[in-house]
Amino acid sequence: MFVAVCEAGSLASVARASSRSQSAVSQHVKRLERATGLTLLERQPRGVVATPAGRLLYLAARSATASLDDALQHLDDLRRGVGGAVRITTGGVTVRHFMAEAVVAFRQRYPKVTLEFHAANSTQHCVQILQAGQVDLAWITLGQPLPGIEQRPVVDLPWVLVVRPDDPLAERAVIRPEDLGHISYIVQPENSTSRLRLEESLVRLGIRPSAPAGIADWDTALLLAELGTAPAILPALPRPTLLPDSHTRLIPIPDLTPLAVGWAARSWQALSPYATEFADTVAAALTP
Repeated sequence: MFVAVCEAGSLASVARASSRSQSAVSQHVKRLERATGLTLLERQPRGVVATPAGRLLYLAARSATASLDDALQHLDDLRRGVGGAVRITTGGVTVRHFMAEAVVAFRQRYPKVTLEFHAANSTQHCVQILQAGQVDLAWITLGQPLPGIEQRPVVDLPWVLVVRPDDPLAERAVIRPEDLGHISYIVQPENSTSRLRLEESLVRLGIRPSAPAGIADWDTALLLAELGTAPAILPALPRPTLLPDSHTRLIPIPDLTPLAVGWAARSWQALSPYATEFADTVAAALTP
């Protein structure tokens, strides 16, 4: 009930949805506040909002109820004798560049298990979907610890500068920090974790990130660089789809800190065997 109130921001709407009185819903919250000795909700003119203590309890409660929902789903699969499903959230280019080989191998081993992919446009969006219990696994750019989330690194992605063969930098073996201060380049979207990690790495090297020449996802940035719009700074994906006659060169930038990517789950121990197997299959396919 407390989770529902936090998400709705209203005692009245939860009361209507659960066919209870507003007073009954309020009593649920008051009992929690008495048990914790803390104020969990702040009353406002247009509803309620969680206090810092309430937010902490909400995140823990949502994670617990999502794990319980997962367990009940697995039990229902066993009862009905079906293969079950593995639910994954990830960005648009991930399946092609990180998971294609693993998807084929997994489907061959477990043809009755459904792989459900939920598209998200950023690591933050993936984490929100995972925390809400809508998926089992999230493929994300790893970083700081996340409340209620367990992270497992899989692969580090070095950075590269993507240029056309006729670019003056195309003959370089590597790109050095001093080169980056004079290049206007295409980067990934501002709300992406990879963009944040790139700019943090540049700042550590004493380079002030310049205004981008363009903003695009990996595939689009690669195409724009090939068309001569501008060079692009991108993480070097493990399964790049460059054609033999591609009009681009990928030049390493070794001084930039590699981008760590991998899996996130609410609890690895609570995952179904199929979800664990899929996560391990992807990791094995990406291991040199």
